[in-house]
Amino acid sequence: MAHQLQYLCGFGSEFASEALPGALPEGQNNPQVCPYGLYAEQLSGTAFTAPRETNKRSWLYRIRPPVVHKPFAPIKHPFLESDFRKRHPNPNQLRWNPFDIPKEEVDFVSGLRTVCGAGDPLSRNGCSIYIYVCNKSMGNSAFYNSDGDFLIVPQQGTLDITTEFGKMQVGPNEMCVVQQGMRFNVGVSGPTRGYILEVFNNHFVLPSLGPIGANGLANPRDFLTPVAWYEDRDVDNFSIISKYQGHLFEAKQNNSPFDVVAWHGNYVPYKYNFKNFMVINATAFDHADPSIFTVLTCPSAKPGTAIADFVIFPPRWAVQDHTFRPPYYHRNCMTEFMGLIYGNYEAKEEGFRPGGASLHSMMTPHGPDVDCFNNASTGELKPVRVADNTQSFMFETSLGLGLTDWGEENCQKIDADYYKCWQGLKKNFDPNWKPSPKQ
Repeated sequence: MAHQLQYLCGFGSEFASEALPGALPEGQNNPQVCPYGLYAEQLSGTAFTAPRETNKRSWLYRIRPPVVHKPFAPIKHPFLESDFRKRHPNPNQLRWNPFDIPKEEVDFVSGLRTVCGAGDPLSRNGCSIYIYVCNKSMGNSAFYNSDGDFLIVPQQGTLDITTEFGKMQVGPNEMCVVQQGMRFNVGVSGPTRGYILEVFNNHFVLPSLGPIGANGLANPRDFLTPVAWYEDRDVDNFSIISKYQGHLFEAKQNNSPFDVVAWHGNYVPYKYNFKNFMVINATAFDHADPSIFTVLTCPSAKPGTAIADFVIFPPRWAVQDHTFRPPYYHRNCMTEFMGLIYGNYEAKEEGFRPGGASLHSMMTPHGPDVDCFNNASTGELKPVRVADNTQSFMFETSLGLGLTDWGEENCQKIDADYYKCWQGLKKNFDPNWKPSPKQ
């Protein structure tokens, strides 16, 4: 996109945007005749009767209503999966080498690959994790997800995303959320790869800050939503692709769906740049829990427990005294899927590579490899920079994740030697140990 894109700032805000002056009706949502001869449409992200503070909806004023498409017909996608009970469970620590970007032409939708997940979209409970690999723009087609929200994390290549609400550009070290039902098109230039977290139950919100106070972590003002943009374009057989109950369906229509001249509401797509994250950390001793790095959370019905959290590990200072500073050895009632955008992850500088991933299932132990442990146990505890020129992230969920055929076998990217990174940890126990004399 050659021109500079414009955005509205704020998270969960009530926005109003119009590409033509006066396109938004005044004083009401649904007048008998809309300005410019537009059609009014409401896009609802929650039940009409949801509490006001959680109610999500937007009004769109468009050249043609979306209902003008022809009937949907199923289309096959060999790498999408929503039955996460099909394979036998695998509790092992898993690490994937970087996922291949095909040499043949593949767009965003055909480049989706389901790695793992839990629950199912029919009952609207659970989550899925995908990687996407593509090298071609979507052309005269649009995609929408009837099952849930997509949180998209680019690792290689920039995504030029056209939505019904306007355009946004999202590259490495950024993320975006395209919420349930929103139609979008992805343009790319060259090999492109990234990760997607899908949630079925709910929408993403900012985590509660508690004792942190009013400011910190991801601040609301740094989330950006596109401004209204439209095209009045007739197109023979424009393709509308829906992901519905885990399957893809295609319908044809004779116009671009990106014909929204104005809109208002709080149910919108949005993006966020990781450089704006305000890191909170321990400044005296011990290692704070990774929850202090949460950007967004999708809450479950159980207070304090997430269907899924999106967590990042940005560059920061480590200053703790008398402390083993890297992540401690850990068994967790949550499931942790990690990806690396660029650089080297501090707890495993070898083997965990950009464009790859790892999965540590609930109650399976994990933690620093041998080199990280030895270095952290003997290094001088002076203030040091951590994770400069590195960006890793984690999708964490309270659900047990089942692997797909593609994720466990067909991708052929699982590192069979991952377990060896811990095998060199030695017994250091000394029953005759005595504390050092105090100075």
